[in-house]
Amino acid sequence: MIQILHNPRCRKSREGLQLLEATNNEFEVIKYLDHPLTVLELKSIISKLEISPLDLVRKNEAIWKSDYKGKNLSDEDIITAMAKHPKLIERPIVINKDKAIVGRPAEAINTIL
Repeated sequence: MIQILHNPRCRKSREGLQLLEATNNEFEVIKYLDHPLTVLELKSIISKLEISPLDLVRKNEAIWKSDYKGKNLSDEDIITAMAKHPKLIERPIVINKDKAIVGRPAEAINTIL
């Protein structure tokens, strides 16, 4: 089943959800701020996205700037930071089987449906 990692307070995330709602596909909404992802879940998603962990980080978040920016961080450190601070994760992320995409712009989601 298709999954969307969603933050209802984010306009881009809401746009991604609207796009999915307009399709005939069944999907599951995961509010990842309410139910944070584990390190293993994040590793799996990053693998499906085919990006580096740093590419999934929202670098303008205050917590990133204050605690992580400019430090020599390993991929493991970055993934651990996202697990600890889910606000750092780019959104929305749509997962369909073994593929995933960050839905920015929302139309990008169509490439994995």
